[in-house]
Amino acid sequence: MSITMHKIPEILIIDDEPLMRISISDALKSEGYNTLSAASGSDGLKAVKDNSYDVVITDLKLPEVDGLQILKACRQFSPGTKVLMITAYASVETAVEAMKQGAYDYITKPFSMDELILTVRRLIEIKDIEDENVYLKEKIEEKYDFSGIIGRSEKMQDVFEKIKIIAPTDTTVLINGESGTGKELVANAIHYNSPRKDEAFIKVSCAALPETLLEAELFGHEKGAFTGALKQKKGRFELAHKGTLFLDEIGEITQAVQVKLLRVLQEQEFERLGGTSTISIDVRIICATQRDLKKEVQKGTFREDLYYRLNVVPVPLPPLRERKEDVLLLAEHFLNIYSRQMNRQGKNLSLDAREFLLKYDFPGNVRELENAIKRALTLCRDKEIQPWDLPEDICNICREGIKIGDKINYSEPLTTVLPLFEKQYISQVLKETKGNKTLASKMLGISRKTLWEKCKLYGLMKKEEIESP
Repeated sequence: MSITMHKIPEILIIDDEPLMRISISDALKSEGYNTLSAASGSDGLKAVKDNSYDVVITDLKLPEVDGLQILKACRQFSPGTKVLMITAYASVETAVEAMKQGAYDYITKPFSMDELILTVRRLIEIKDIEDENVYLKEKIEEKYDFSGIIGRSEKMQDVFEKIKIIAPTDTTVLINGESGTGKELVANAIHYNSPRKDEAFIKVSCAALPETLLEAELFGHEKGAFTGALKQKKGRFELAHKGTLFLDEIGEITQAVQVKLLRVLQEQEFERLGGTSTISIDVRIICATQRDLKKEVQKGTFREDLYYRLNVVPVPLPPLRERKEDVLLLAEHFLNIYSRQMNRQGKNLSLDAREFLLKYDFPGNVRELENAIKRALTLCRDKEIQPWDLPEDICNICREGIKIGDKINYSEPLTTVLPLFEKQYISQVLKETKGNKTLASKMLGISRKTLWEKCKLYGLMKKEEIESP
């Protein structure tokens, strides 16, 4: 990490000697750093309390407030700040004591500016590394920790609580939910909050592979096991040894694969395709499906014994239509993420767009909502996302207007029929916008005055509204 890659480091210089302050400031500015100076300990203390700095360079001996007090304030208000003490030779012992209290380094008078610059450069590099480590840790936790699964609803709080309980165990988990509800996110959360978090987390989409390829993927194969098997290959179970194996869409596997999977669950061992050596493994299994496996058992398409082996701890995920209180929370979450990624900061959801989102059932669940927000950000021309920026499935306001075609005598002239369509269409728009004529006029592409005139013509307004548009 370097100065050119990130923001320019901010350095505060606290010294009661004007020449020293100016000399240090000029030397650091020539290196590309931003500097701020304080002529007394009191001013320096105020600056530390008011702002955050990458490095604070302070004289140890200052009137009123000394360097140790500055150090204490930095530790309290900006723990990440690196403090560099300037001290006379006679006060080296005090400087060493300051380092014990949290100062990062000291430099004794007299010193050359080259020595100071090298010390500051080293402190900036250390701070950059520390900041990067914090950033990466936060990103990992944001991506995998169960708290990264968004939801304030009671049903999602129940899911969070279950994750907390089962994550530290080795219990087999079956996650059930419709497509787009976040089954893989829950699997991530369980693994990365478990004792196996530092081991492999292997994922397999059972629906994406035919039976023969799925077997080879799961159990591996020996050279020559089948046409195209040119060399030995380890399967996903071997790769997940000591870690976790996530089997997505487990309801799609065939009876033959079910038998082999049952044996692995029971005995924690298997053979590669074409092999004779038995391989023992230590793997935690997490499965997910959008099918009702209990019904599949009743139909005879899924083995009952395997079902009970997998369904040790079920984690049902509610569809988005059953947790409406999470819709806007999720929408804002995706808006924050993609506005940064797409460089479209400053966009907000209008009140009308929010209403449309809340009225929609989202058959595609969270994934559909995520894609809707991405589309809206792409199409939005103003600061606020409007209903017409959302996908047609969410904002298909003319759907009911088409039904009027069933009532028309097709021998009538077009001049007679068009007003019927127009009245129905305007009526539907007003219904969708809850009577908001400003929004309705925008959606219809006409002025508010024209809308008022048409509403008056078609009898779509109340008496008190007729007086003025």
